[in-house]
Amino acid sequence: MSAVESRLAELGLTLPDVVPPLAAYQPAVRSGAYVYTAGQLPMVKGSIPVTGKVGAEVSPEQAKELAATCALNALAAVKSVVGDLDRIVRVVKVVGFVASAPDFTGQPGVLNGASELLGEVLGEKGVHARSAVGVAVLPLDAPVEVEFVVEVQA
Repeated sequence: MSAVESRLAELGLTLPDVVPPLAAYQPAVRSGAYVYTAGQLPMVKGSIPVTGKVGAEVSPEQAKELAATCALNALAAVKSVVGDLDRIVRVVKVVGFVASAPDFTGQPGVLNGASELLGEVLGEKGVHARSAVGVAVLPLDAPVEVEFVVEVQA
């Protein structure tokens, strides 16, 4: 087991299977030293546990937990390309989309779920730049979607 997966286990987490694509794309692709993930939804065993808009049907706290699930799914996508998460040099960029009620402005707090998970699992390698974007709707009525750019060892 890799050091990263051992750390996940210490936190009581398990790396999930890669979420199959919903359309014509790959979950992750590598270009040189970088892996780019597709947007990852908070899928758990084939379904999204909570759907709707954050600030309406979904609380910010629930959405933050779902963002952490998206991050786990993105790590699984990275592993599918590089084989071993210990090859991560650093997470360069995280982009998160939050399906938001019209008056909801707490997108950064929601995306902290993904950012905090990366810090807990990867330490300094998990420190990244980030964008948190509010949107009207996401695929499958998901409350949140997260994508990564990760630098990996050659």
